[in-house]
Amino acid sequence: MLSKLKNMGPGILVTAAFIGPGTITACTLAGANFGYALLWALGFATVTTIILQEMTVRLGTVTQQGLGEILLAILQSSVWKWPLIGLVIIALYGGNAAYEAGNLAGAAIGLQAIFGDSNSMYQASILGLSVIGAVILLKGNFKQIEGILIFLVSLMGLSFVISFFVVQPELTSVFKGLFVPSIPEGSLLTVIALIGTTVVPYNSFLHASAAKNQWSNAEQLTEARTDTVVSIGLGGLIAILVVSTSAASMFAHGLAVNNAADMAHQFEPLFGPFAKYLLGIGMFAAGLSSVITAPLATGYAVSEVLNLQGGLKSTPFKSICLSIIAIGAALALTGIKPVKLILLAQFANGLLLPIIASFLLYAMNQRHLLAGHANNKITNILGLAVVLITAGLGVRMILSALAII
Repeated sequence: MLSKLKNMGPGILVTAAFIGPGTITACTLAGANFGYALLWALGFATVTTIILQEMTVRLGTVTQQGLGEILLAILQSSVWKWPLIGLVIIALYGGNAAYEAGNLAGAAIGLQAIFGDSNSMYQASILGLSVIGAVILLKGNFKQIEGILIFLVSLMGLSFVISFFVVQPELTSVFKGLFVPSIPEGSLLTVIALIGTTVVPYNSFLHASAAKNQWSNAEQLTEARTDTVVSIGLGGLIAILVVSTSAASMFAHGLAVNNAADMAHQFEPLFGPFAKYLLGIGMFAAGLSSVITAPLATGYAVSEVLNLQGGLKSTPFKSICLSIIAIGAALALTGIKPVKLILLAQFANGLLLPIIASFLLYAMNQRHLLAGHANNKITNILGLAVVLITAGLGVRMILSALAII
């Protein structure tokens, strides 16, 4: 098992990016409020993410270019070049800054669950985590960052695996929730949240760039695909464990929960004081891993669409990463409610998701770039279905965010 984890590649970046505090919170609330009924949404979101990211990793591996570079090349002579590039940059900065604030806040909540809940502790945690994230991105090379994320995702997964086996959810109900779709009354927004926090457009930029750094030719596509399926499948499994654990510990006992921090307190009657440590470690690992990946995704995307050279160790790249951390930390320290931050990120996600999915599908049909590795009829049908679904999901996410704001 450990040897397999060590061999995991760029796919783990995608897992670290989408399994953040927002996902854990959404999964906790889904289980607490609706039991096992919404597990199918996570299964669907995981498969959808695998479809999108398989195309992304194929694009990066075969062309040896990032998605931003492909975007810039295809739009080179188009009148829509700068409007679309401007939209991508604005959405990336706005969305990832909001995500970064939520990631920092979520990691800080994990520390609070372990060491005590106080405003000074919260603020110190935000600042400390910002510095840690900045140092990792400034000093680490790609392999070191990947290794740190593998460790954090493993730590996060282990904490929820332990929680799952301690609480002992009903396996029959788990499988029913996964394979028999239902939308209980009042659960539609939760379904949207579960899908929207898993299918994240920024991951396409991150994954394509990471793939070209990891693999150098089309002969390595089997390895690249395996890494994608295993890594994203692991992320989906962690999310399913969170929902199942929450369903067994709270929904089954009629207990309410308002956020992931409350989850630790609600667990204490079930298996003692170890609850806060398990959930605290999980939230901290989820937050810190996403604290690293949100700036990384923005750095790759903005550098590529603006044709900034130098890669991970260049000054422009590092400046972009640091700006996302700084803006996210500032937002987290202003006292803005996390719900508002999540809604801002959800709005940006809803705006960008169908655009990036459509462009990715278009790029995957450019045979002068991909030759025999372009999409075939089946992958195009799957890709088109994903585009239509993400378009509907994007509109619904924007409308729900506007309605609450």
